[in-house]
Amino acid sequence: MSENKNPNRLINEKSPYLLQHAYNPVDWYPWSEEAFEKAKSENKPVFVSIGYSTCHWCHVMERESFENEEVAQILNEKFVSIKVDREERPDIDSIYMLVCQMMNGHGGWPLSVFLTPDRVPFYTGTYFPRESRYGMPGFKEVLNYLYQQYTENPDRIKDVGAQVKQALELSREKREQTSLTKETIDNAFQYYKQTFDPQYGGFGEAPKFPMPHTLVFLLMYAKFYENQEALNMVTKTLDGLARGGIYDHIGYGFSRYSVDEKFLVPHFEKMLYDNALLAMAYTDAFRMTKNSRYKKITEEIIKYVLRDMVHPDGGFYSAEDADSEGEEGKFYVWTPEEVKDVLGEQLGTLFCQAYDITKQGNFEGKNIPNLITSHLESIAKSERISSAELAEKLETARQRLFQHRENRVRPFRDDKILTAWNGLMIAALAKAGRVFHQASYVQSAEKAVSFIRDNLIQNGRVMVRYRDGEVKNKAFIDEYAFLLWGYIELYESTFAPFYLEEAKKLAGNMMDLFWDDHAGGFFFSGNDDEPLLVNQKESYDGALPSGNSVAACQLLRLAKLTGDFTLEEKVQQMFQVFSKDIHDYPNGHAMMLQSVMLSQQAMKEVVIVMDNETKEVVDFIQHIQENFHPEISLMAVKRNEQAKLSEIAPFIEDYAMINEKPTIYVCENFQCNQPTNHFQTAMDLLFKK
Repeated sequence: MSENKNPNRLINEKSPYLLQHAYNPVDWYPWSEEAFEKAKSENKPVFVSIGYSTCHWCHVMERESFENEEVAQILNEKFVSIKVDREERPDIDSIYMLVCQMMNGHGGWPLSVFLTPDRVPFYTGTYFPRESRYGMPGFKEVLNYLYQQYTENPDRIKDVGAQVKQALELSREKREQTSLTKETIDNAFQYYKQTFDPQYGGFGEAPKFPMPHTLVFLLMYAKFYENQEALNMVTKTLDGLARGGIYDHIGYGFSRYSVDEKFLVPHFEKMLYDNALLAMAYTDAFRMTKNSRYKKITEEIIKYVLRDMVHPDGGFYSAEDADSEGEEGKFYVWTPEEVKDVLGEQLGTLFCQAYDITKQGNFEGKNIPNLITSHLESIAKSERISSAELAEKLETARQRLFQHRENRVRPFRDDKILTAWNGLMIAALAKAGRVFHQASYVQSAEKAVSFIRDNLIQNGRVMVRYRDGEVKNKAFIDEYAFLLWGYIELYESTFAPFYLEEAKKLAGNMMDLFWDDHAGGFFFSGNDDEPLLVNQKESYDGALPSGNSVAACQLLRLAKLTGDFTLEEKVQQMFQVFSKDIHDYPNGHAMMLQSVMLSQQAMKEVVIVMDNETKEVVDFIQHIQENFHPEISLMAVKRNEQAKLSEIAPFIEDYAMINEKPTIYVCENFQCNQPTNHFQTAMDLLFKK
């Protein structure tokens, strides 16, 4: 391991990931013109290493290779080396990850890319061990071989680069188009049905990711097509996630994914975006099923985020590492002896019995608390106590174990604030706040939006990242789409015209910066941003839904709320441009298919005009908000705000109160019913069979 005390150029960066490499003996550059100019002037290939601060295998490669003097010497003599934080530069990551997948059939992080000085890739990989092992080439061997090829076979390097550029260009050319029908939606459902794990929940084989946008697609499918099987897949998966070790039963919050099929052993890093999306999925599942477990898990996720992941001024931090003290999961695991030392013999034994804490362990000789095989009713019966008493005892135990765990060395927390991920958490808090009548959640969402507005919007341009007073990088489509989601959820939770106004303004800016006027759909980077090899246009959902798919969903909602039906036309264009991709790979487009499904439903618009909220008004609004009705667009308009709202949604101007009483307007399928003062009449219109 290097004892290097002299920092490299990364010491001047704010990214926690880049700063983690600031004392490597590698002569790192951040992504910059300076690095590529040096490569050109010295005719050297460029090595680009892309990762993020809470990435376990990024840490391993750093310890093995980037802290090693021998590896550093090869890199410094033969390459220009660049470090990229993928969370700050998703545009760079997206392009070179696509190249990696094209070349190797798979990708991942750390992403290792070798470029010509003109930024054209000629070789890619992910993690390399320092020395050859497990049938994998060693990093030193790879470096020496690629340098030799670059210097001795320049024509071959040029040919590979030309092929890569051609493949990238083909990937963004105008695609074939097909029609998206109910059959496309059914094909996605059939895929999930075939890959569903009936024993533990989830889809496919290990590793298993939560994929909350898939679960919300299935909730919508269950509702619109009255399909119980789809609902069962959702509830089984949400229950499996909540019982598994992927959920932190001591301090709450979900890890990124499970390495096994049971959701037992997580990759222990916790990401803000997973917890935001899962909070929304559990909230929607509660609205659909009224199962109190889903409310409890949502509230616990939010407790974790507001306790551990919030900046004093309101923004949300990005992630917590899997590792502490150089070991993955060390912060989270227990032995029976440690549990009993904290809780005493009796309560400790009860907790170990409930949460699978055994002498042999379930993770490298220690234990990840979980409820996968626990039957709490049986434990209560054998202890001759009620289920409520058992729950109380286990909660007392959890709190004491949590306090004890707080004294351990914590995993590293990546405290940069990303606009895109904050948009998702704002949306999750606003939604949960209105469904569970928790004003504090909505207030936290409002505070976070204020943080974004104060710090991450410069001269009207949304930016990617804030950390330690520094704001960096022009935002991409994800930032705009995810923040739009947050604004719309906040409007529906507060009915404050301000949030609808901001949503409309943001959508307009998004169109100006990212819309492809030639073919439709949104480019990844704005037209005012640094040009890269190609400006991609993505519809595919990964662990995060794509910017295009979120934009489609939110523009549909915004069209209903503002009456701007040109937005619906844009969404239809998006369906056309991505139709072949969606049709060929429907299960990779769960979020986009939510908007396809909605566009094929009988959408209902409800407007309430009033002076003040009466009990009847509150009860009516709550009935709609507490239940799962993605097909209903709801606006509550106070007369003293009507003029302001009419500037944002002009159709509101003509909506008057009848008999000086709160008045409900219900429209469906482009037809409006007679306005009424009678809430039961409005309910009958909305929910008639």
